[in-house]
Amino acid sequence: MELNRLLLLTSVLLHMEDGHASPTQLVCDNRLIQKYIREAKDMEKRACQALPALSRPVVLPLVDFSLQQWKSKSNETKRQEILCDLALLVGAVAGAQGQVTEECGTRQLNQLYRHANSFLLLLQTFSWKVGSGEPGCSPRSMEQTRITSIFLTYRQLIQGKLRFFFHDLAKDLCKQGQEGGREPRCGAR
Repeated sequence: MELNRLLLLTSVLLHMEDGHASPTQLVCDNRLIQKYIREAKDMEKRACQALPALSRPVVLPLVDFSLQQWKSKSNETKRQEILCDLALLVGAVAGAQGQVTEECGTRQLNQLYRHANSFLLLLQTFSWKVGSGEPGCSPRSMEQTRITSIFLTYRQLIQGKLRFFFHDLAKDLCKQGQEGGREPRCGAR
């Protein structure tokens, strides 16, 4: 089982543009999450504004959150919430891909799908409860027909919940890495 997780994690990280990043580096080096936020913003800006509305709405997660409530949750609860949001988002992107025929929209949705799915796979490898089953997902959601809303939701998820989750993980993970003689770059925060 651990070998499968290691292979999956390696595959995910190779598909992310910074293929040399380790999970510790991704969490401890704030520059990487900032890079992914910039990429999400760029994808949102480049989203083809002229694309027609989707003929069938897709279901997007509502990714806004209260920072105070967020801080009161365990890392596992945060991970599960983000996993649910990402799974819903990946499904929405796939649904939109099936409806868009314009090359510009298809290319951009493919890129968004790869990025969102990479984070989904990566977070599936982080687990603190050995042997625990995945709880059912019932994230808050909304139906949307505008393609630009899909890109906006992704950016908000990366810039919000995912960034704060990595920040929370870094508090323990980076400290452990320094004590173990490894060199996570916590100073980049």
